[in-house]
Amino acid sequence: MPIADYTPVLEVTNLGFCYDEIKLFQNLSFLLREGEAWVILGPSGSGKTTLLHLLAGLISIQQGDIRWQGHSIRVLGEEVLAQRRLRFTGLVFQHHYLQAELTALENILVPGYLAGRVDTAWGLELLRRIGLIDRANLRPKALSGGERQRIAVARALYNRPKLLLADEPTGSLDRRNAERVWELMLGLAKELGTAVVVATHDEQLVRGLPEIRLG
Repeated sequence: MPIADYTPVLEVTNLGFCYDEIKLFQNLSFLLREGEAWVILGPSGSGKTTLLHLLAGLISIQQGDIRWQGHSIRVLGEEVLAQRRLRFTGLVFQHHYLQAELTALENILVPGYLAGRVDTAWGLELLRRIGLIDRANLRPKALSGGERQRIAVARALYNRPKLLLADEPTGSLDRRNAERVWELMLGLAKELGTAVVVATHDEQLVRGLPEIRLG
């Protein structure tokens, strides 16, 4: 029987960050394992987006360390970090950022093209799982706001990332669509064994999940 790997997907140790001499947070430590979900809560300006960008390796670490499956990202060069980010993380934002000239299916496949491994069948399967298989050939302008955000979630999970980072992913949606996108995102991530960190101001939507509170 193979030995289980208990290495955390994400491990944050004594993380701190200052912006223009203002301390956003300091000595922040936590870890996530496969399929776990945490939320970042706090008022506007408390550093939620900054923390997500640090976890994604999009901005440089000032204090502390971040490890992806046991490997520090602090020591990686930009090119290596960018390649690992493409395969290790998936990103979802408040705005869907879909490509207007591409169909729903083509938008989902974009990470595959970037990673050099396009699997159309998997893209179609993701469309089916988010309930939009009949929208495969439609462009974003023909989709509702909730449908576009569901496409964005599927795109973020296309490469089966170990870590999904979402910044106010339901912030521009009404309550019904927000709940649907939220449940879909967590359900798909858990099924794929993906750890999730979500920054949000909607405490009701994320009630019951472990939290990182800033500010």
